[in-house]
Amino acid sequence: MKSYKVYVDVTARFSKDGRLIPISFLWKDGHVYEIQRITDVCRAASLKAGGVGIRYTCIIDGKQSHLYYEDNNLWFVEGKAGA
Repeated sequence: MKSYKVYVDVTARFSKDGRLIPISFLWKDGHVYEIQRITDVCRAASLKAGGVGIRYTCIIDGKQSHLYYEDNNLWFVEGKAGA
């Protein structure tokens, strides 16, 4: 199944040491997904949807997902065609 970028609005905060930490994001249907935990942060490419940036490996609703912060200051997640 082909994946594509889904650009999302993100609520984030800066820690006192300057790290950008996403808290939640707004999906295209209006649902807000809370990020329960971030397990990894690294610079990486999205092999499914294309693009590169800071990849946040997140736990959302008990499942692992990737949230990307691109160099153009936009946030995206990998969506699946037909979903």
